Amino acid sequence: MFVRTIDEYQGVGQGFGPAEGAADARVPLPRIDASEVAPKDARELSKLFFDRLGALEEGTPEHTYTRDTLIEMNLSLVHYVAGRFRHRGSGQLEDIVQVGTVGLIKAIDRFDMSRGHEFVSFAVPCILGEIKRYFRDTSWAVHVPRRLQELRTQLSQSQEKLSSALGREPTVKELAADLKVTEEQALEAIVAANGYAAGSLDAPHGSAEEGETHRSGRSLADVMGAPDPAIEVFEHLHALAPLLAELGERERRIIELRFGQEMTQAEIGAALGISQMHVSRLLSRTLAELRTGLLTHE
Repeated sequence: MFVRTIDEYQGVGQGFGPAEGAADARVPLPRIDASEVAPKDARELSKLFFDRLGALEEGTPEHTYTRDTLIEMNLSLVHYVAGRFRHRGSGQLEDIVQVGTVGLIKAIDRFDMSRGHEFVSFAVPCILGEIKRYFRDTSWAVHVPRRLQELRTQLSQSQEKLSSALGREPTVKELAADLKVTEEQALEAIVAANGYAAGSLDAPHGSAEEGETHRSGRSLADVMGAPDPAIEVFEHLHALAPLLAELGERERRIIELRFGQEMTQAEIGAALGISQMHVSRLLSRTLAELRTGLLTHE
């Protein structure tokens, strides 16, 4: 089917070659369903579409159709490259395919057919580079400088090599010497490597015995500490103690009755032999002084 489509296209041009066809944008391209084009046929059809793409004005319907068809016909390249990263990162193949498609589009926009290269040999490195860049920029749980990301890979290889040669874990000094960096740089890379992957708080806490699966153990979240509200109350009382000591006897008594015994202002007035309005004024003034004192101490 697709071989016939290619023949039909060439027949419409009355046998012109790629060089002649590129200069003539009047001959219509075959209307095809790119999703049904086999990879082997896509390679031949891509040559015809690339030959025409250079002769079309960008932004025209013909240019858009040609470019979009090239993208759709070569999506198999994206799936081929993305399949190599199926088990990397979060394992979401759809995300990897989307990133790879961006690489394919860039390859189509940059491809120069006049250089004589096959599009496949040009596109695959572009797609691969885009996916690797995606993992490099998003795989880290904590963002670290690019130089440390690159040093981490060398560090991992050096640790494996030295561990096999020495029969033990290498020291920072030995790693620095092997990597030809300073000890400070090697130590910085070791610390930064901890930010590559984050552990889950729901992961089982503690180690299971050899050969035994840890299924019923508590998670890390279960054994982590949490803020104790009583600590905050203690801190407030500890800060208020010297300020309360500076109050007059009647003011301290009002504070004790209002907040210690939770009496109303009317009940406090009756107990002290003063009016409720007087209690309200004294309480407001005393609280304002305490607030000012706390802010000053902070």
